[in-house]
Amino acid sequence: MRITNSLMSKNFMRNLNNNMKSVYKYQEQLSTMEQVSRPSDDPLKVSKVLDLNNEIKQNEEYKSTINDSIDFTNAQDSALANATNSMQRIYTLTQQAANGTYNDQDREAIRTEVENEIDTLLDSLNTSFGGRYIFAGNNTTTKPFEKELDDDGNFVGIIYNGTTEEDGISGNTTKEIARGVNVELQTDGRALMNSQSAEDNLGSFFNELLTALDGNDTAKLSEDLLERVDSEMNNIVNLRTNIGATTNRLKAAKDRNESEYLNLKTTYSNTQDIDLAETYMQYSMEMVAYEASLQMGNKILQNNLLNYM
Repeated sequence: MRITNSLMSKNFMRNLNNNMKSVYKYQEQLSTMEQVSRPSDDPLKVSKVLDLNNEIKQNEEYKSTINDSIDFTNAQDSALANATNSMQRIYTLTQQAANGTYNDQDREAIRTEVENEIDTLLDSLNTSFGGRYIFAGNNTTTKPFEKELDDDGNFVGIIYNGTTEEDGISGNTTKEIARGVNVELQTDGRALMNSQSAEDNLGSFFNELLTALDGNDTAKLSEDLLERVDSEMNNIVNLRTNIGATTNRLKAAKDRNESEYLNLKTTYSNTQDIDLAETYMQYSMEMVAYEASLQMGNKILQNNLLNYM
């Protein structure tokens, strides 16, 4: 009889402990609003939750990269818009200077304005974003475009201080915007120098233009140089168009990123979040069972004590 009572007591304690674990399980779920909190709860589900967490964090990192890149390309577009305005003004001034009715004083005033527009254009191309020069290639902390002056302080050309051919690498910047998906930002300022040869580029063209204005060379101003201004302006516009295409691609990537984020959060919620009503019902049922077990335990323990008397 004592052996039977002892066995009943052991079974009771085991069942009571199981009931108590169930109560604690649902109590913890109601407290955290999560289905699992540790690997022992459900190893497979915990592994899936951890994977989803990593996916969400990586998605957020890509989102930050995309947003930063969009802001960067917007800064580039604004800079090139200003540079285009400067080139358009230089084109107009060159047209005016080519007019044979202009006197030396008029051309001197035009020359002064052209030189000011060159400074304005270089200021635009030396725009920085977040402490980085937007057209400096990989030398992002170095001002890329610098006027080259002779001993008398006269303009003779433009020096580019960004990535050069000697560096042996591309001056564009690559950004990863999704797993296995990269986009190239047009940061190589050499494209803006528009080099026709080793000695012929944007800087040498400006030098020729200023020299022609100094010498009242209307023939050169009306033909070669006017055509060259148009070519340099088109070069800037073409680069701006490429940057615009990059911006559109980034915006499309942003939409996909946001859609993926929503899907990941929904999957995470379905995997981890509890159904409050169902969980509370389960908790109530386990609590009733636990309390019933305690009441039954009192009777069993009383009977055991009577058997030993």
